[in-house]
Amino acid sequence: MIGISKLYCATVEPSDALRYSRQSGKMPSHLLQFSKDKKPVVVWNMTRRCNLKCVHCYARSEDISYDNELNHEQSIAMIDDLAEFGVPVLLFSGGEPTVHSRLVEYAKHAVSKGMRAVISTNGTLITKEKARVLKEIGLSYVGISLDGLEETHDKFRGVKGSYKKVMAAIENCQEAGIKVGLRFTINKRNVKDIPGIFDLLEEKNIPRACFYHLVYSGRGSEIAKEDLSHEETRKILDLIMDRTKDLHDRNLPKEILTVDNHADGPYVYQRLLDEDPKRASEVMELLEMNEGNNSGRGIGCISWDGEVHPDQFWREKSLGNVKDKPFSEIWTNDKNEFLMKLKEKKKYVKGRCSKCRWLDICGGNFRARAESVANDPWDSDPACYLTDEEIKKEDL
Repeated sequence: MIGISKLYCATVEPSDALRYSRQSGKMPSHLLQFSKDKKPVVVWNMTRRCNLKCVHCYARSEDISYDNELNHEQSIAMIDDLAEFGVPVLLFSGGEPTVHSRLVEYAKHAVSKGMRAVISTNGTLITKEKARVLKEIGLSYVGISLDGLEETHDKFRGVKGSYKKVMAAIENCQEAGIKVGLRFTINKRNVKDIPGIFDLLEEKNIPRACFYHLVYSGRGSEIAKEDLSHEETRKILDLIMDRTKDLHDRNLPKEILTVDNHADGPYVYQRLLDEDPKRASEVMELLEMNEGNNSGRGIGCISWDGEVHPDQFWREKSLGNVKDKPFSEIWTNDKNEFLMKLKEKKKYVKGRCSKCRWLDICGGNFRARAESVANDPWDSDPACYLTDEEIKKEDL
């Protein structure tokens, strides 16, 4: 992820990360992207079941029971192993995590073991009581998916009335004292609503929003043609930066991030070169700490059935199963050739990525997207919108 507010509005300095020796176990959550050890943030898709029908769902979830999910003993053993391994954050996702009968119990257990517990949810089931309980157990953050204003969101999510339930969930979390933020997946259907999302952040006093680039995975692969063009992506990044800075300048700062396209880092840097060269130099230092895409290294995923993936979108790639072997052993298995390549993927990427001047700070961008289009995990990411001139290495 790329912290637009951190980088463009100078809310984070290189010294902020260095103060914690860049060790993930010591760093606050908003600085984890700059850690040196890259202990993985783990997404646990704890159930495949979901009460909505989202057009871009990477899990192809339905509102039905699935019989292959981890049992209670396996789930507790997995959480214990993650904590002992030093995982700083466990993100409960799905499907829809709030339909799982033991979400509160497992989140409480994760917190008791020293991890930060957060959830990624569609928000429709977060009542006042649910929010109160989540606050009591020490949940750190609730990320609620909102993919547009009311008409757009309800169509995108496949269930009328979803938007109103999200608005209620936001209020319930705020009343309970839980930090809440929005998650918005950018595509041609909803890009027109992004200015309205910024208005909503201000109106509802929501402190955080993550704008996700579309990943062609699950049902998302069926709407790949609705991804933005490269030129449209550049324009929307400019709009996101402009609106973020406007809030910052009016002393209404919000934490704004973009996710799943690390070309955003060089793009922010290049804009700052023209506007503020001194800050551009600091941003370059932060981007070098970030190192770009970290699938299989700084981010990992455990599915409802125990399968371990390099990230939550790359479901076709299994690294092992926690029913057979602990996550800590799977994640450090140097006999797994593909996993080892992922940890040093800059050596293996092809095409434009292999020749790109920004490879060290982008990390080759999103491998799942490359594979979905080219059937080769090491090919160029088709969503990279930087021009050939922009990625050309400088003559020595």
